Amino acid sequence: MIVGNGGIATDLVYKLNGIEIIWVIRDEHISSHFLDAGAAEFFSNYLNTQQSSEKIIKRFRYCGERSSGAALGPDWHCGAMFGNHDGKNVIIEYKTEVKNISKSDLVRIELTNGKVYECDFVISATGVMPNNNFDIRDGRSIDIASDGGIKVDWKMETNLSDIFAAGDVCTTVDWNSEHWFQMRLWTQARQMGMYAAKCMHYVHIKEPLLQDFCFELFTHVTSFFGFKVILLGLYNAQGLDKKDCELLVRVTNGQEYVKLVLQNGRVVGAILIGDTDLEEMCENLILNQIDVTNLMDDLLDPNIDIEDYFD
Repeated sequence: MIVGNGGIATDLVYKLNGIEIIWVIRDEHISSHFLDAGAAEFFSNYLNTQQSSEKIIKRFRYCGERSSGAALGPDWHCGAMFGNHDGKNVIIEYKTEVKNISKSDLVRIELTNGKVYECDFVISATGVMPNNNFDIRDGRSIDIASDGGIKVDWKMETNLSDIFAAGDVCTTVDWNSEHWFQMRLWTQARQMGMYAAKCMHYVHIKEPLLQDFCFELFTHVTSFFGFKVILLGLYNAQGLDKKDCELLVRVTNGQEYVKLVLQNGRVVGAILIGDTDLEEMCENLILNQIDVTNLMDDLLDPNIDIEDYFD
């Protein structure tokens, strides 16, 4: 049994072979920490059915919901991520959680949906929680956010002067990054750590500091089910009014899944699955905020090189 719905759980479900797997998730679709329902269906179909090369291009209004993120370690995004499908059976239990675990000869797991499974072992891959369980000797206290993280400003500084925090333990507050948001990933933790060191140095030498460019745009590159996955900007319309957002989606079964999130005619986020070669174009559209209203019908047309519009 694998419990969790983040990147590590997704990788394990696909990589393990010669075994029966019960995948327990509390969401309505797989990999919801990273993917929307459409991308999850793309992967589910790839995993379970033979794909054709038929293209489907469609546009519709956004109706998803915001979710937080789980952590991915550096070893989970490189190399040959997934094995083959030999001798594997996957049972997915949706919208449920583990209620009770007991052990005799096997591990007995009772789920909140009433089902009971016996298995050889359980893998808990449920992400991270900030560790804020510490005291400061002089009686002062550090402000803690609602998610348990230490509140930090755009300089990675806490409410206490000269005390900084970075990575999974912190929560960013009142940052002015329009297309960046915090998601507890190892890549962000590394960027925050380097940036915090820079901020501490500039505070020490009493010189002005500008926010690092890496916080202008949310970016994450990983691999799911053997496909390259690139997440850019507000790829699931995080923090936006869903009524003002529109999606452009292109699906090539078994090959690629492309989704652009638009607000007021401008691209604010993208999910790119497969070898799309669209990441540079999407990054430029998000950062430059070009109005693409008149290009809606052509933006994801695979027969048109959209970069010609901007040369």
